[in-house]
Parts: sequence; C-alpha cells; structure tokens
Amino acid sequence: MNKDEVSGNWKQFKGKAKEQWGKLTDDDMTIIEGKRDQLVGKIQERYGYAKDQAEKEVVDWETRNDYRW
Repeated sequence: MNKDEVSGNWKQFKGKAKEQWGKLTDDDMTIIEGKRDQLVGKIQERYGYAKDQAEKEVVDWETRNDYRW
C-alpha cells in the first residue's frame, strides 16, 4: 500500500476514530494523519492509558472497522 492509499484510508476512517475516541481533537487528527503509532500515543495522552491498553483499543477498533494501515 502506498502513501496515497494510506492517506485516503485515513480520511475515510478518521471520523470513525473520532467517534470512538471523542477526546481526540482535530489537531490530534492532523498530527496522527494515518500513522498508527501516533494514534496509539494520542490515545495514551488524552485518556491516560498505558501503552498496552491504548494498543489494545486500537487493535479492537481496527478489527471492528476492518481498517488496514
């Protein structure tokens, strides 16, 4: 998958990500911009989760939404 495909996927799914994690801001979404590690980090930051808990949240979200990075 090339960078444009990842970017296109992210645009499609970022609304779903904001529904899941309502504490993420528009600025957070701009920083994340399709980067999985950034999403995990922002979830940790906004929700006070440990890295493994944030990682599990993202894995569960990916599975439910059939999201591919």
